[in-house]
Amino acid sequence: MPTFETDSVVATRREGDVLVMTIDNPPVNALGVAVRRGLKQAIEQAGADAQVKAVLIVGAGRAFIAGADIREFGKPPQPPSLPEVCNLIEACAKPVVAAIHGPALGGGLEVAMSAHYRLALPAAKLGLPEVTLGLLPGAGGTQRAPRLMGARAAAELMLSGKPMSARAAQAAGLVDRLAEGEDAVQAGLAYARELLDQQAPVRRARELDVADKAAALAELDVVQADTAKKSRGLFSPLKIVECVRNAVELPFDDGLARERALFLQCVESPQRAGLVHAFFAERETAKVPESKAARPRALDTVAVVGGGTMGAGIAVCVLDAGLPVTMIERDAESIARGRANVEKVYDGLIARGRMTPEAKAAVMARYAGSTSYDDIAGADLVIEAVFEDVGVKQAVFKELDRVCKPGAVLATNTSYLDIDAIAAATSRPQDVVGLHFFSPANIMKLLEIVVPAKVSADVVATAFELARKLKKTPVRAGVCDGFIGNRILAVYRQAADDIMEDGATPYEVDEAVRDFGFAMGPYQVVDLAGGDIGWATRKRRAATRDPRARYVEISDRLCERGWFGQKTRRGYYLYPEGARTGQPDPEVLAIVQAERAKKGIAPRKFTQDEIVRRCMAAMINEGANVVHEGIALRPLDVDVVLLSGYGFPRHHGGPMKYADRVGLDKVLADIREFAKQDALFWKPSPLIEKLVAQGNNFDSLNKGA
Repeated sequence: MPTFETDSVVATRREGDVLVMTIDNPPVNALGVAVRRGLKQAIEQAGADAQVKAVLIVGAGRAFIAGADIREFGKPPQPPSLPEVCNLIEACAKPVVAAIHGPALGGGLEVAMSAHYRLALPAAKLGLPEVTLGLLPGAGGTQRAPRLMGARAAAELMLSGKPMSARAAQAAGLVDRLAEGEDAVQAGLAYARELLDQQAPVRRARELDVADKAAALAELDVVQADTAKKSRGLFSPLKIVECVRNAVELPFDDGLARERALFLQCVESPQRAGLVHAFFAERETAKVPESKAARPRALDTVAVVGGGTMGAGIAVCVLDAGLPVTMIERDAESIARGRANVEKVYDGLIARGRMTPEAKAAVMARYAGSTSYDDIAGADLVIEAVFEDVGVKQAVFKELDRVCKPGAVLATNTSYLDIDAIAAATSRPQDVVGLHFFSPANIMKLLEIVVPAKVSADVVATAFELARKLKKTPVRAGVCDGFIGNRILAVYRQAADDIMEDGATPYEVDEAVRDFGFAMGPYQVVDLAGGDIGWATRKRRAATRDPRARYVEISDRLCERGWFGQKTRRGYYLYPEGARTGQPDPEVLAIVQAERAKKGIAPRKFTQDEIVRRCMAAMINEGANVVHEGIALRPLDVDVVLLSGYGFPRHHGGPMKYADRVGLDKVLADIREFAKQDALFWKPSPLIEKLVAQGNNFDSLNKGA
């Protein structure tokens, strides 16, 4: 059969009377300008060739089309636009079939919806994740999806940003046919020829109507109300709902024009800049000096010391990565409890229909428990996850030093402690690294990789390789109390405590922070994590606390009463039996008032803007100190830690990106103003002062790193 090259990344060949268009733009067939041009030329070729009766669009490699080409982000658009390409595909007078294998995401799914028929293979994933970048589908996706799968289902697909499986897509009406096997070309050709044999008509999504418009609009009212509540001021989610409503109410071309206008509004939104920064920053954090200088060590067998909540979560991460795990505990009862903690995670997945008992059994076959350190003598990596006490951890590392093979990587999962001191308990500090997992470890994406003074570069490279295997977002951190995230969190909490003692209620602080975009305020987080955890840290730090520093004792007063938060059904909030949402507690307010009176503080009112400015300035200033001291490599590393581990609102891009948007000069002016009340706490970071003097911002340091 003749083969025609329309473009280097889109090849065409005729198989009988079917023109096969193959997109080959590794690694994921992203929709760069060359692909768009190739698709346009190929569809024009199909229309002009009288021997072609049908068209098949497939992707080479492991994807159909996995979305836009990120290399084009921020650059001037080049023709043809994706809407133009999609409209050309849909306008074709000959049946067009999209055979989908692997990801069909964003613009990739919009291309597939422009085809007249869609076939999916078992591994297909179909989604419209534009909302995660502050956008909405801008090539007809908001207009075609409701016509194919119904208004509510389409809105929920776009609002979630999550892909659907092939089977779910068929059930929703997004896919017409499922095929077995892995050969998209053969499955697609068979389907195209079947359609030709049946003389199936060209079937354009634009010519369909949303069924039962009154019911669809009523459902969208519910979706809109729910979205307004959840989006906390985010721009694009409500615009997506508006576009879907247009698909129900307006002719296709009018809806398409409104989609384009709203898409361009999203592009210009400050939230878009924050989300794009977050997207790229998460891809930059793995670029560290050690990974360039050395290759990772072998990483085939892993041991975890400690079977509590954190140890079990780490074990699940490792098991899910396909690696065997041996868990060490002190006695048989603890081993049984550790195994139960691991199995509880998988039993939960089974209960939700996300795992079969057989799959669980296969995973647990790679798990072993033991009370003898000798049983992990051959492990490539050992992760210690015992009680947060330096003496306890040093004792564990002495045992690991005794039994582990030469070259084994010895990792500690600590949130605050001095890893140099832990490494010093061994005769091989070059093999010791910090792996700070976040709870629950099997869910949270962030992994702080803490680099002590004597560690070898290949050990750090191994830690980053582990993060890749575990599908974690790694961030390199230096050794200090709290590393990057917890160090900044402590300062943020101090700022919030000062605001509370000076006049705001904890509930006003939480509300202001939630309205800024956090899912929870600082005092809700204390109650969720357990007030006793912070109390223990404060007591540990008491001996080294600067006697001149302000110290707010309100949290201590609560802990002295045994009010530790949700687990005791009382903390800053009251939690009636079975309740997860807290209620304000008048007795807490009385304690706050008593503490103010004891210190002679006359309370004053704080606006939401004042609360947010103080909390953010504290975070930004400490983040700058972390970069200035080399604890973080770049400002973007600080952003990723706060985004991935601490719930910083993603659309703000992280505290350092937010500071750049607000203006570092304004942040510095705030810090200097606050310093009039507390010069010790509000000492401007030398890095902020330097950047403001130079007329630079934090992002200038990201580019130079």
